[in-house]
Amino acid sequence: MKKFAVILAGSGVYDGAEIHEVTLALLAISQQGGTYQCFAPDIDQHHVINHLTGEEMNETRNVLIESARLSRGDIKEMLDYNPADFDVLMIPGGFGVAKNLCDFAFNGANCIVNTSVEKAIKETHKAKKPIAALCISPVLLAKVLGDVDVTLGQDEATIENAEKMGATHIKTTHGEVIIDKKNKIFTTPCYMLDADIVQVYEGASNIVKSILDTLK
Repeated sequence: MKKFAVILAGSGVYDGAEIHEVTLALLAISQQGGTYQCFAPDIDQHHVINHLTGEEMNETRNVLIESARLSRGDIKEMLDYNPADFDVLMIPGGFGVAKNLCDFAFNGANCIVNTSVEKAIKETHKAKKPIAALCISPVLLAKVLGDVDVTLGQDEATIENAEKMGATHIKTTHGEVIIDKKNKIFTTPCYMLDADIVQVYEGASNIVKSILDTLK
């Protein structure tokens, strides 16, 4: 039974983790015989967005506390992550990845990655264990690891920034998984495309299957 560590970025597409991607990724892991443990950094969100109106709200929320909503309270602080305890590191998408786990949404290729997230990625890569990134989260891998193959769907501006950070981008469509065999990097576009929930599930399921196939 393979163990997945899943990094969350809050709760809600506009300022946290994308809820469909998180839920369907966890479902895919369980359906295919794996287990998971969620992690999130104990930091304030960049900001809070009213998901009904799209407007910024005058309040502060914590990434770890908000992420706990998605994990039903079963979550650990990012600093507690040890790659020796897991077989796979997975990062679902959502704007929180680009606002809370790093500041890509504001600074593009010049972004800075949260130190605990950067450490998790570097140590997992050094341990030669698979890293899965959905939706916008491959930008983290581009920034931290540089020369990796990833997909971010077909969004030209995001692709350009990923390439500035040293990554090689491969355009994809719904449900497709790009595998960088050398670096054990697995990426799929999900809501970086104009996707529906079924297509997002296909991507989540396919990326889990691709990883588990390499671990047999």
